[in-house]
Amino acid sequence: MTYSILTLFDIILVLTLLWLGWRLLSSEDIFTAVILFISFGLMMALAWVRLRAPDVALAEAALGAGLTGPLFLAALRRMNRTRKGERRLDDHENREEDQRTNPEQTQTL
Repeated sequence: MTYSILTLFDIILVLTLLWLGWRLLSSEDIFTAVILFISFGLMMALAWVRLRAPDVALAEAALGAGLTGPLFLAALRRMNRTRKGERRLDDHENREEDQRTNPEQTQTL
């Protein structure tokens, strides 16, 4: 009985990984792709646990979902900012609005 339940769980896990991978690659929305990537990393960590490789599972969960996912989300947030016309300024640059409102401050820099 236990053997058949675990086999069924493994089959569902493999099908879920295939479905997540397909959805991840075919997604047109970047945010959805990042969320699917994080989910894929967590499911892959579960697969490594089932394969009795807990060290690889821990590394997959920590790096694949815990570190890379938030980095992708932060990069996506920056991409959305630049699409709206905003960008980060260097220390020596001023915004155009600052130059128009306070011209003597820009001359001292």
